[in-house]
Amino acid sequence: MKYSRLTKEQFEELHQEFINFLATQSITGDEWQDIKTNKPEVAEQELDIFSDLVWEGVLNQAKYLEHISPKEIHLFALNEDHMHLIGIKVKAEQDLTTAEGFTWLRENLMHDDVEFVQAKKDYSDDKNLDRFTFIQQGSNITKGELYNYMFKLIN
Repeated sequence: MKYSRLTKEQFEELHQEFINFLATQSITGDEWQDIKTNKPEVAEQELDIFSDLVWEGVLNQAKYLEHISPKEIHLFALNEDHMHLIGIKVKAEQDLTTAEGFTWLRENLMHDDVEFVQAKKDYSDDKNLDRFTFIQQGSNITKGELYNYMFKLIN
């Protein structure tokens, strides 16, 4: 398995897609029930393969990631050959994970306690695995509104 197995809730949400996936392998509903009962290791492999396929699709479509912690925000644009980072660090006694802290940041972007950095990072040989690693570390896929706002502000 390259990524991680989908959760039970994610499998439930993707129920029809999983049925279609099994159908592409000529596995009927009855055969799937038999596999789950009599060959659980094969069932586990099918779940893992499907999970990786879903992750590949999601990661190929992702254009932006963001990670917000109490004192820092990391905004990533996922370009074709590299990632571009906008980092925001707050030295003030604010918690950016709260509505109050985020409002403070929005109202004090040019304050001395707010630092901006930009960086470019080339992907390794597997850009989707690079992206997945950031998600595993707490980043979320976004539409890029905050990244684009900050990019215009500091450039």
